[in-house]
Amino acid sequence: MTAVLPPGTDHWPALPYEPWKDTLATLHLWTQIVGKIRLVRTPWTNHSWHVPLYVTSRGLTTSPIPYGERTVTLEFDFLEHWLRIEPDAGPVETVALMPRSVADFYEEVFARLHALGFDIAIRPMPSEIPDPTPLDRDTRHASYDADAAQRFWRALQQSDRVLKTFRARFQGKASPVHFFWGSFDLAATRFSGRTAPPHPGGVPYLPDWVAREAYSHEVSSCGFWPGGDALPEPVYYAYAYPEPEGFKTATVRPEAARYHAGLGEFVLPYEEVRQAGSPDEMLLEFLQTSYEAAADLAKWDRAALERR
Repeated sequence: MTAVLPPGTDHWPALPYEPWKDTLATLHLWTQIVGKIRLVRTPWTNHSWHVPLYVTSRGLTTSPIPYGERTVTLEFDFLEHWLRIEPDAGPVETVALMPRSVADFYEEVFARLHALGFDIAIRPMPSEIPDPTPLDRDTRHASYDADAAQRFWRALQQSDRVLKTFRARFQGKASPVHFFWGSFDLAATRFSGRTAPPHPGGVPYLPDWVAREAYSHEVSSCGFWPGGDALPEPVYYAYAYPEPEGFKTATVRPEAARYHAGLGEFVLPYEEVRQAGSPDEMLLEFLQTSYEAAADLAKWDRAALERR
């Protein structure tokens, strides 16, 4: 059965980068505030799998965050445009998603948490962003286009659904489909089971040891990224670490896919997928062929790792 959306909505909405890049930058920093709250209260899990957010039917959630014997969940709701702070008992607090500075958002989030009995402190320096301003002092980023934020979430919703279909084809070690607030992308990663050479690190405001632990084993990774200065358009991406010889010249379908030397990844424009007769089929073809290129060139034991 095909779900019927309210008038004016779209399963695969347009998401041109330039009109909403200021909102994107602000929202990126808001998600860092919320993600860092999860980070400081959650036991460390391999490859930093304890820090991401997850796509929901309304937005992005932390999932329950432990606080002693209590828990609290923070969820971005892009339908009603709230950050909902839901404790295990007592009232639900909300923080409005509207044009407001990162510093103002930061102050209200922690005031609402305190009112619910959750005294949590984070390191306010943003991660993976060059030349950042501390989150509690950032008054420059203050944009929020509600329509653009909702279209971004709908793109995440569709991407999450297809990535989960792709993930289900693999019986080896694989990550959840999750949203990393540092790099601001939805990702899914497969592992060969073999160790990898130490990652060179060098990611802005991310300790090298974190990057090395994240890439401690060979991976084929893919996901959705809404764009940035290096590539000002939303794309699906796929890469391998370590990148096997011949990967960048491998045949990856569909035809619109290309290797982006600056990013070190294959990319497929989101616009090509949303305009396709079957977006699911086009995206799955990209995910599958980019994985096959990585796995075959690196000689993964595909028969043991893949579900038939």
